[in-house]
Amino acid sequence: MMAFFLLYIPLARHFVIVVFLAVTYALYCYFFSKPLLAHPLPQHTGAYAVGTIDIEAPVSPPRTIHEARLKETNEKAFELQTVLFTLYYPTTYDAARASKAKRHTWVPEPLSLRAQGYARAAHISNWFTDKLFTTVITALVGDITIPAAVDAPLNGRAIPTSQGKFARGHDQNMPSGEEGPSGGFPIIIFSHGTVSAKTDYSHYAGELAARGHVVVMLEHRDGSSPGTIIRQQGKPNRTRLLFDVAGVETPDHSLSLTVEEFHQAQLDFREAEIEEAVRVMKLINSGRGDVVYEQNPYNEGADLADWAGHLNTHAMVVAGHSYGATGALQALRGGPTEARPFHGAIVLDPGKQSGPLNADVRVPLLVVHSDSWSRNSSSEFLYGGGRAHFNVVRDLVARNNARGNPSWFMTSIGTSHPSVTDAPLLQPFLLSFTTGATIDVYQGLRQYVHVAEDFLAFLAGDEVRGLMAEKAEFPDYYDQGAALLGLGKPGQGGRDKGFVEDLKQGEWADWRRYWQIHVSPAGTVER
Repeated sequence: MMAFFLLYIPLARHFVIVVFLAVTYALYCYFFSKPLLAHPLPQHTGAYAVGTIDIEAPVSPPRTIHEARLKETNEKAFELQTVLFTLYYPTTYDAARASKAKRHTWVPEPLSLRAQGYARAAHISNWFTDKLFTTVITALVGDITIPAAVDAPLNGRAIPTSQGKFARGHDQNMPSGEEGPSGGFPIIIFSHGTVSAKTDYSHYAGELAARGHVVVMLEHRDGSSPGTIIRQQGKPNRTRLLFDVAGVETPDHSLSLTVEEFHQAQLDFREAEIEEAVRVMKLINSGRGDVVYEQNPYNEGADLADWAGHLNTHAMVVAGHSYGATGALQALRGGPTEARPFHGAIVLDPGKQSGPLNADVRVPLLVVHSDSWSRNSSSEFLYGGGRAHFNVVRDLVARNNARGNPSWFMTSIGTSHPSVTDAPLLQPFLLSFTTGATIDVYQGLRQYVHVAEDFLAFLAGDEVRGLMAEKAEFPDYYDQGAALLGLGKPGQGGRDKGFVEDLKQGEWADWRRYWQIHVSPAGTVER
């Protein structure tokens, strides 16, 4: 007993110290308005300040994409009644500082809705786990806000780029309703991945907005978002939680959908949402922003009427991550069209289980794999006709190049699948530990932004620059981690000798520290 007592004293002392430090940290976070267990989202960088607006627009008449119904409620699972998205756009620093509107929270209220969706994704949703997930989310990110000025006016002045040209801004001397000589700010329609929402990519979207683009960040109602609220004027709000193929059935309750049918219905629904977002942006640019504002249940967008003629709605860009990347490729089918006027696409980690990848592409592509996505893409792709996922993606991009559409496929070294999202910024240590990412989280996201910036500049008519001008040195993915351990040989022709040393310094100390280029219009390095 005495031995136990002597052991208990130091343990109790340590426990008291731990509790004291935890309480002190909690009080510090409270008094200085710091998130309790997460890093705050960093401020955006770029020539512009960033504004943001939540918009939900009615779809009239509603569009039924598939007749399947939800087993829980018997509602149509794929009826599009409204389209919901967040705009990230260039504003002035003075307007951003003057904005008095409360910033958007990273997890919109109610947090319990997102928590229940996450519990469903883990297949453990019940009263207890839903409460537990809500408590954890509240502790981790409940106080996090997005550092963008809500409802600030659009910046009307073009800013010179580093090459002396102008971003696609609007000449403020141009009469309202007419486009400036540069065609207006370019628009990017972005589609999120599964078990994701429109806030999950806020920093990536904000960084592109800070560089002169208007980013339309969709929130999909196809069952892939953890939890979303459908708001329609004159009707009660309806919640739509995450659901999968097991949660839907045919209208007569006689047959369940196959996985392939379910994925196709989801992708078709996403395509319809993309088209509706395009329609709304055209309404705003045509001078009907006041109508969009009046119909918006979020009561944001008071200055949308002043956006007339400030946007380039003739040549948009579609982008997406994971399931959203598969959807972005699908949105290029038969294009460009009036409903989908896309003259380029940014495709990030195209899905491995979300359906076949559309190869009917007639515009330039930038396809980026995270390191983990390329490393784990060697197994047979379910929709690849017996080929590996990596090879399917590489061949798709190579064929698009051969058709005369300049396209790139590359891997971002040291990153993991969530690296383009906000998650690593909020929980850098947790995400690095669980996903295996080795790159600094800020550097990783910065690399995604820079390569997108170079690609978007190319689409805007600038000369090919940066990574876009480099040849492909890795036709196949090469595991640099294995090279550093002496477990493999590098894939470059003529660069085998001294690879490890050159990787750390010299000519390898530039972009090759962060990228492997697999396909490029500049060709392939000869061996």
